[in-house]
Amino acid sequence: MLSLPDGEVTAANVASLSGKLSQMANGAIYDDSGDVVHIHDRKLDALEDLIEAANGKPVLVAYWFKHDLARITERLKKLHIPFSRLDDSTSIRRWNNGEIPVALIHPASAGHGLNLQSGGSTLIWFGLTWSLELYQQTVARLWRQGQISETVVVQHIITKGTIDNRIMKALSQKEHTQTALIDAVKADLKI
Repeated sequence: MLSLPDGEVTAANVASLSGKLSQMANGAIYDDSGDVVHIHDRKLDALEDLIEAANGKPVLVAYWFKHDLARITERLKKLHIPFSRLDDSTSIRRWNNGEIPVALIHPASAGHGLNLQSGGSTLIWFGLTWSLELYQQTVARLWRQGQISETVVVQHIITKGTIDNRIMKALSQKEHTQTALIDAVKADLKI
């Protein structure tokens, strides 16, 4: 339980606690009544710096929570940076045509077969997912056949001393285990 000036935040189980800790790392948290409580803007500041450092190159930003989307949207509007959510065929076409400098995407909607490689080669993870499949599929939207850039840049905004570090470590370990399993099967099949 976390007591806040305007309410409380409780986590009934480990999964709920993990979600709450991820929210806090991102800068806001849903309290027990479902309202968003602001914690910090450090990830938004880092995102702003990364977009600026891209020097006009298109940037794809992956977010996890609805309040992340709202806060990112608010910051981009304040900075007068054109952006769009990639949530329909029109926005995807506009991204691939180079008309959108910053595109926002949720990993659960960045599934198999979604072609975004023509729109850019930089992905910034604002919020992380525990799912290796969602992580890999989101990265694969840019790093795939038809990508004209020789390099796809994947950046992670990690809040120091938070669950973000554990999530990155877990993703890395899952990928290592998955790769070892695939290599073992290939060896058995002599591929």
